[in-house]
Amino acid sequence: MFGRRKLQGRTHDQLLLMREAGLLVGRTLEMLEGRIVPGVTTAELDRLAEDFIRSHGGIPNFQLVPGYSHTLCTSVNDEVVHGIPGSRVLEAGDVLSVDCGAEVNGWNGDAAISVVVGGREAARPEDLALIAATQASLYAGIAAMRVGGRLYAVGDAVEASIDAASERDGRSYGIVDEYVGHGIGTEMHMDPQIPNYAVAESGPKLPAGFTGAIEPMVTLGGTATKVLADDWTVVTADGTRACHWEHSVAVLPEGLWILTAIDGGQAALEASGAAYAPVA
Repeated sequence: MFGRRKLQGRTHDQLLLMREAGLLVGRTLEMLEGRIVPGVTTAELDRLAEDFIRSHGGIPNFQLVPGYSHTLCTSVNDEVVHGIPGSRVLEAGDVLSVDCGAEVNGWNGDAAISVVVGGREAARPEDLALIAATQASLYAGIAAMRVGGRLYAVGDAVEASIDAASERDGRSYGIVDEYVGHGIGTEMHMDPQIPNYAVAESGPKLPAGFTGAIEPMVTLGGTATKVLADDWTVVTADGTRACHWEHSVAVLPEGLWILTAIDGGQAALEASGAAYAPVA
């Protein structure tokens, strides 16, 4: 299903170019977090993101995907991924996942965050727990990456993290298995596919300079999904809420560099016991 071919790494200079794209994505999401308030529409957020990316020398790479004309994917409540920005007005207590990408000088970044509209005061406890569990599983998956290690260790770590969170929280979180992470570089979506769950195979070895987008999608219920009539929006089949977190990551001999994190992922990596290794 996921293939076994040998993976390729990026050069020093290519990684620096990817960091430019990744940092622009991270800063766009940081800007948007301050604008996600009750009463704003998802189309307004999309316009803000496009203006920010273009004014900083980037191209919204989601617009380069055939058939898609927006800068963001904005997925609300039971929408897992690929929600289309539009006239929907966000309400306090909504769970919003914002997926964003940018291309700079031919190289790409891709990341996603999930928040509760209106902040913690407006949130249901189970939504806060879902967001925390999914974010923790993202960093668990990233921390499992190392030069010479196996690609599918990412999914093993994500699933183990979610299993632990389910036991801790007294819930049965569902890891969506129809959509997975991916390689990233001169295109936003490249081989290999990177599952967010344990598979029987170990996968190919990770070379120095490998770059991939890790993106667990987790629900408060089952794992089944369906696509709405717009042919884009993916929702949970059982109507439960979903969460999505993503980062683009570089794997280096000395450790890891989260290309789409503003701090390069230093705080999160050190907290998870992984080495932080930015390219100078």
